[in-house]
Amino acid sequence: MKHQLIKPLLLIMLSSFIIIGCDDKQKQAKAFPHELKKYTQLTTLEGIVSNNKTNIKMGTLKVTNDSGRFITDTVLENGHFRVNIPANTELPILLTAISEANSEQLSVAVIDDKITKYQINPTTTAIVKAAKAMGGYSKANMVRAAEETVHVPDSNKTSTGWKGDPTTQYGGWH
Repeated sequence: MKHQLIKPLLLIMLSSFIIIGCDDKQKQAKAFPHELKKYTQLTTLEGIVSNNKTNIKMGTLKVTNDSGRFITDTVLENGHFRVNIPANTELPILLTAISEANSEQLSVAVIDDKITKYQINPTTTAIVKAAKAMGGYSKANMVRAAEETVHVPDSNKTSTGWKGDPTTQYGGWH
């Protein structure tokens, strides 16, 4: 008699665990909606690569997807780049500039199909690394990484923006 009651009880418990597990996955999907973005047509991205001191004069720009698969590349021309991204390329993608002079690598993550101009520098590289460590190049991770990477001293924060001459306050040439 006891064995007859145990089987239905085990089935009920197992069913409740499966339902709870499915419900958690649905909550996660709603909490982190993932909108698939991609370039619907051939798109040209352009910009400047610098190491905060000067433009990276010579080197290459490599375009990969977020898992590292090669998409295309181009040559840097006096710190500037123009690269064609094929139609149906899914975002996010990474633009990684590699200096010919010292093999320095700087990068930026592309997460929006409407933005076509980019600056690549040590700050964008730090944001890319922080977002990757947070789990990937989602908009939420990129915003959080940017907020945590770029620091503005409290004395310079006002309700309307920065106060004063930033070149003198941040060790500029003044």
